[in-house]
Amino acid sequence: MSSTLDPASSPVVLVDGNDPTLVGEAVETVIGQLLGGEDRSLALEDFEGDEVDLAAVADACSTPPFLAARRVVVVRSVGRYTADEVAPLVAYLDDPLPTTSLLLAGGGGQVASKLAAAAKEKGSVISTSVDSRQSADWLTSRLRHASLRLDHDAQDLLRRHLGEDVSDIVALLALLEAAYGSGAKLGADEVEVYLGQPGSVTPWALTDAIDAGDAKSALELLHRMLDAGGRHPLVVLATLHRHVAGLMRVDGPSISTEADAAKAMGIAPGRSTFPAKKALRAASQWGSANIAEAIGLVFDAEVDIKGDSAWPEVTVLEVLVARLCRLARSRAAGARANARR
Repeated sequence: MSSTLDPASSPVVLVDGNDPTLVGEAVETVIGQLLGGEDRSLALEDFEGDEVDLAAVADACSTPPFLAARRVVVVRSVGRYTADEVAPLVAYLDDPLPTTSLLLAGGGGQVASKLAAAAKEKGSVISTSVDSRQSADWLTSRLRHASLRLDHDAQDLLRRHLGEDVSDIVALLALLEAAYGSGAKLGADEVEVYLGQPGSVTPWALTDAIDAGDAKSALELLHRMLDAGGRHPLVVLATLHRHVAGLMRVDGPSISTEADAAKAMGIAPGRSTFPAKKALRAASQWGSANIAEAIGLVFDAEVDIKGDSAWPEVTVLEVLVARLCRLARSRAAGARANARR
């Protein structure tokens, strides 16, 4: 959050997102802005729990502040309420009290559409979601504005460790500040001792490592998807199937441009063709014979995971990933050997 809310012109604020940590952090920031210096014990009413009556919340919003210039009313996990249950809040927002700011914190599911629309019409909607394509820039920004100073190696270590779980940086920076103090300058050694289990990674991180023939990195990324990412082995297998199937679609003499590859992969007009560009480059590296073999390996792995093998599911995936890496690098290695002759 970079902008500051004006309490007088904020009858309602909806903070929503797909990560509870980021939603909670933003809610605390917004509370401070809406209070505007008022005594928290007098001006803040925070409704939290499993049995919140939203009619009572609406009544609290309609009540003038006592011993304070304004009142801030917070309702948490508003996504758990149905359209009928949020009706009192929607009705209140038809004519909100100018001395009350209603803060709706997302969570518990999707916010009822009428309540979300009322918040957008009457006040502000703040999204804390971080798209996977934006996560690297978001993390860089958080590190730049942190109270700690982390050197280049420490920042690289955090990026590798967090993977796509970038929101974990909030708690981790708080832990490091508690350990070393605000303003401390830290290197990788000081940071590493406070890291827990590595975070999950995006599916394309795994497929990129496979295309590079880097079995060590690919196996590490596989386990991060299964463990930290909580992905079922069949979900990971589906990722690998989509990848090699994409290579097969663009592997042909009639496909020579990025546009040709995008059309073959079924990428809709107007969408980014970058995946097609990557697939075309990777298919050229793999070669037709290796792509065909990869398709067979993925099919065999699916049969094994579904009960045709006594191997554990994870072992089946480990062997598959190692074999795919071997295929990806074998043709490239052969090409380099021929070039030296």
